[in-house]
Amino acid sequence: MRLSVGRLTRAVVALLLPTALVHATAVRRASTCNGHSELCDRSFGNVTFVGAHDSYAVSSINPAANQDVNVTQQLEDGIRMLQMQTHNESGTIQLCHTSCLLLNGGTLQTYLQSVKSWMDSNPNEVVSLLIVNSYDNFSPAQYDTVFKAVGLDTLAYSPTSASLTYTNWPTLGDLIDNGKRLVVFLTTQADYTSVPYLIDEFSNVWETAYDLTTTTFDCNVNRTSGNSQEQMYLINHFLDDEYLGVLVPDKSDADKTNAASGTGSLGAQVTECAAQYSRNPNFMLVDFYEYGGGSVFEVAATANGVTYTPSNIATPVSSGASSTSTSSSSSNAGAIGFHVTTMHLSAVAAVAGGLLFGALNIV
Repeated sequence: MRLSVGRLTRAVVALLLPTALVHATAVRRASTCNGHSELCDRSFGNVTFVGAHDSYAVSSINPAANQDVNVTQQLEDGIRMLQMQTHNESGTIQLCHTSCLLLNGGTLQTYLQSVKSWMDSNPNEVVSLLIVNSYDNFSPAQYDTVFKAVGLDTLAYSPTSASLTYTNWPTLGDLIDNGKRLVVFLTTQADYTSVPYLIDEFSNVWETAYDLTTTTFDCNVNRTSGNSQEQMYLINHFLDDEYLGVLVPDKSDADKTNAASGTGSLGAQVTECAAQYSRNPNFMLVDFYEYGGGSVFEVAATANGVTYTPSNIATPVSSGASSTSTSSSSSNAGAIGFHVTTMHLSAVAAVAGGLLFGALNIV
């Protein structure tokens, strides 16, 4: 049989093409994932991430605030889970703290645009969102509309089933290589058949207790709808103060709460939980993450078995200061007191009285 030059060329190309594709895939493989090469081959369910509790609730003068700096700065500093609370304001999905009269963090769409912009500029980072949907219970389709408007739907990971055990999640390297670097959890109304990338939180993740006013952090299962032994887990590590029957974030003790060691510290709770379950927590939600001078990231690095390198992060913001602080050396980021004034308390009490007949928690 005689082969023409053209046929021979096509045959050689056909034989070499699979090898070339494999080589291209190998070259494309992420070598640094969330800042560390060691994490690229680590399952998402076997990594500890620092999360910002009520990440949108940013203010230096509102006692309902849980963070000092905006979401872009949070991500820049190392926050990799962003928790938020959604409310219906005239048909728009708004980010508010218990009530939009108390603290209004803007629209979900504007917030997600900031997340999308940061992720586009940081292609080797995996980020999670935790959307508290229990106030107005938006449908997955309503969220999908906003995610598509921003372009985040294309980055969002859709699991192989509605719930996964903590051992069955893809690696960070796979998420990055596949362009699915955003993991989105929804507390209520998730529907895998309609919008698969909105993942039901409590069938995949269990949580510890929250709304604590003392340093009695424990590792007991507080909320879940699945088998906690097979799920990832999240620890709520933030303290509140009680004023006039209302719980407000405790900023004055944030440096101790966020510390790597000591009574009531983040490091102490992680150590306790790791000993109790023989695995580290996957997510650690904190308030005012920059208090402690980067200690929350040190705790995460220790849990992940990677080297902690102190870096410039936002400085703690005192009451009345600008909430858009610039980065400075973390070694100088000591605690700055936050003073709740009579005016603050009166405003909170007024909102509380207008909303409920009993106590109102704004955490």
